[in-house]
Amino acid sequence: MNIKAVSHIPKSNYAFAYNSSELHIRLRTAKDDMDEVRLFYGMKYEWDKKRLATMEKILSDGLYDYYEYKVKCPDSRIGYYFELQKGKEVLCYTETGFVEEFDDKMAYCYFFQYPYVNANDVHRVPDWIHSTTFYQIFVERFFNGDVKNSPSPLTPWEEEPTPTSFYGGDLKGIITKMDYLVELGISGIYLTPIFESVSNHKYDIKDYKRIDPFFGTEDDLRTLIERAHSHGIKIVLDAVFNHCSSEFPPFMDVIKKGKQSKYWNWFFVEGDKVNLAKPNYKMFAFVPYMPKLNTANEEVRDYLYEVITYWTSEFAIDGWRLDVSDEIDHEFWRGMRKLVKEINPEAILIGENWHDAYPWLKGDQFDSVMNYPLTKLSLDYFARKIITAKEFSEGLATLLMRYSDQVNEAMLNLLDSHDTERFLTTCKENKKSLMNAAAFLYGYLGMPCTYYGTEIGMDGVYDPGCRKGFEWNQKHWDVTLYQFYKKLIHIRNEEKVLQDGGIRFYSSEQVFVMMRENSEDRIYILINNTEEEQVFDCEKLKPGTYLELFHGEKISVSRNTKISLTGESTLYLKVTHK
Repeated sequence: MNIKAVSHIPKSNYAFAYNSSELHIRLRTAKDDMDEVRLFYGMKYEWDKKRLATMEKILSDGLYDYYEYKVKCPDSRIGYYFELQKGKEVLCYTETGFVEEFDDKMAYCYFFQYPYVNANDVHRVPDWIHSTTFYQIFVERFFNGDVKNSPSPLTPWEEEPTPTSFYGGDLKGIITKMDYLVELGISGIYLTPIFESVSNHKYDIKDYKRIDPFFGTEDDLRTLIERAHSHGIKIVLDAVFNHCSSEFPPFMDVIKKGKQSKYWNWFFVEGDKVNLAKPNYKMFAFVPYMPKLNTANEEVRDYLYEVITYWTSEFAIDGWRLDVSDEIDHEFWRGMRKLVKEINPEAILIGENWHDAYPWLKGDQFDSVMNYPLTKLSLDYFARKIITAKEFSEGLATLLMRYSDQVNEAMLNLLDSHDTERFLTTCKENKKSLMNAAAFLYGYLGMPCTYYGTEIGMDGVYDPGCRKGFEWNQKHWDVTLYQFYKKLIHIRNEEKVLQDGGIRFYSSEQVFVMMRENSEDRIYILINNTEEEQVFDCEKLKPGTYLELFHGEKISVSRNTKISLTGESTLYLKVTHK
C-alpha cells in the first residue's frame, strides 16, 4: 500500500457541501493501489451511530485514483475517517495519520470533520447554467447593423484585420442577426466589452459609464437584452477592472498633475509624475495604453462597484465575464460578488483565469472561469494529436478533481476565443478534428461556448487574425460543419443527462469514451480521433440497447460487443431502457 500517495483535505475540493444537505467527500490514492476504500462517517456528537459506506472510484489520471462518496446529512456536523484495503492489509486514514485500528473512544480527537454546513458557506451557482450553451461575440466583428454610428475609415468587411482595423460591428448588428443565433440553438451570449474605448476590442476602457458610441446606445443594449430574453437567451457582459485606458479621465488627470492629482493613488506610478515615453507605471502586461488600476484603493473600489451596480441593476443582464481576474485582489472580488448577488442572485460571475483557479472558486468570489486548461488539453488531443485518448481522459480527470462538482458544472468550456488562435488553424483545417472536438465539448460537463464563426468554418491565427469579420456570405460557409453544430446544440438542449448527469471515462488508448448518466438516462460518447478505423471493446459499458443520436441507428451492447468507429468519427449512444 502506497500511503505516501494518499491525500485528503477537509473543507476543500476534497470535502465540500454540494448543497445544504449533501456533503461530497473525496480521497486520492496511488493509481491501481487499493482493492477497496471505505468511509466511516456520522454526526460528530453521536459517533456511536456512525455509518459505513464503500466509496466509488470515480476517476483516474496518470498517477492517482480518486474516490468519492456523497453523504446525505440531515445533521450538518459530520465526522469521518477512511479505511483502506489492499489484499489483507487494512489501514485507517485519519486527520492525524494512519493507524491499523481506529479508537472510537477517542474519535473526536482523530477523525476528519466538516464542522457545520452553514447555508452561507455553500457555493451556490445559478440554476440556469446546466441548460445553457454559450456563444461568444467579438462585437466589432459580428455585424454592422447601423452604418450611421460606424467609425471612419472602415476596413472592408472581407479584408484581413490588423490591430487597428475597424469594421463597424455593433449592438444593432447582434439584434439584426438574432434569428441566426436562435436558429443555431444557443441559449447564452457572452459579449466582449461594449464600453467607450479608442480601440476596436474595447479592453482599454475610457468611460465605464457609457456604451461606446460606435457600438450604439443604452436603448440598443436594452433592446438587445429584451430580444435575447424573449428567446430564452442569457446575456453576459465583459468587465475590465484590472486596467483602464490611458485616456481614462482619472489617469489623464494624473498625467497632467502628477502627485497633486486626487487620483494619484488610483494607479501605481513610480516617481513624481507619469513618464509616457518610458512608462513608469504598472500596466496590463507591458501595454502602455492600459495602466493598471489600484483596486485596493477604496475610491477605486467604490467607483467600480458603482459601475457594476448600474449596469447590473438597470439592464437586467445575466452576469459578467471578468477580464484578467487573477491579477486583482481577492477582497475586491468578494465585495463585487456580494454586490452583484444582492441585485440578482441568479447572475453569473465568470473569471478569466488561464490556470488553476481554485482560490477564486470557493464560493466567495466567482461561480466559474473560462476553462483554458481544458482548451489546451483539447487542442493537444483533437488538433495537435500529440496525446492518446487514454491520456486525454486522464488529463480531464486531473482537471475535474481541481474543483467542487458545482464549479465543474458551471465552467465555461471553449475550444478557441478572441485571445487564441482559431481551432481550425491549429488543426491545419481538419474539419473532422473540429467536429470531434465539438462533439466532446457539447457532451462534457459544464457550459459549452462556441466562438463566433467557428461553427461555419472560420479560421485565423492569433490576434488579430482570430478576430475577422463574421462571414455572412453562406456560399463561403462549410455547410456540413454548420449543420453538425446545429445538431450538436440540439442534442445538448434536448438531452437533460448531458446538462446535469454525472461523468465517467472508459477510454482505450485510441478510442475516447465518456459516459454521462443521471437517474433517468445514460449516454456514451465514443470518439475516434485517429485517421484509421478503430474497434472498441464494450466490456466496461453497461449492457443495453442504445440509440445513436446522430443517425438514429439502434445498437445492442453486451459485454462481448465490439464497436467499429471509422477514422475521425463520433458516436452518441443513448440507452433506450435502463
